[in-house]
Amino acid sequence: MASGAGHHELSLAPSHWVRRWADLVARGPVLDVASGAGRHSLFFAERGLEVVSVDREPQSIPGVRFVQADLEGGGAWPFAGQRFAAIVVTNYLHRPLFPAIEGALAEEGLLIYETFMAGNERYGRPSNPAFLLREGELLQAFPGLEPIAFEQGYLERPKPAMVQRLCARRGHIGRVRIAP
Repeated sequence: MASGAGHHELSLAPSHWVRRWADLVARGPVLDVASGAGRHSLFFAERGLEVVSVDREPQSIPGVRFVQADLEGGGAWPFAGQRFAAIVVTNYLHRPLFPAIEGALAEEGLLIYETFMAGNERYGRPSNPAFLLREGELLQAFPGLEPIAFEQGYLERPKPAMVQRLCARRGHIGRVRIAP
């Protein structure tokens, strides 16, 4: 969604955060939310996984089922009743979708999320607070998921930005339960 001029070739490569956690995605389907040109859709499709991509602008991504939908237009979530083994969201924030995203994640499913946070206005777009996470917000946004990793702060590459990143799983990840 947000890419700076001069970074076009970089925007075609998968995010470092997505690549870092991709090996935890052993099966599909994978949902790429607000996929844009489909760099992450293509990345997972090339790994042999079933991929569904959704964006408001029509796309043609080889080996990927594309769903055109305006996720912010007030219409229904286009994946009601469907479950995904993994959901990827990068450079996109629409807080009302948080419950739908969490609800669409299958048991043991993985969420890989990376987007801009407060402070990014110093480095460019997005700069509107409505599109910037508050400190620690992503970590609290999906209460039914178990965080695997969370980072927030300044990134130098692919361009200077303030970001938050979350990798989380639905289900039990070695959680020790203590009987009362």
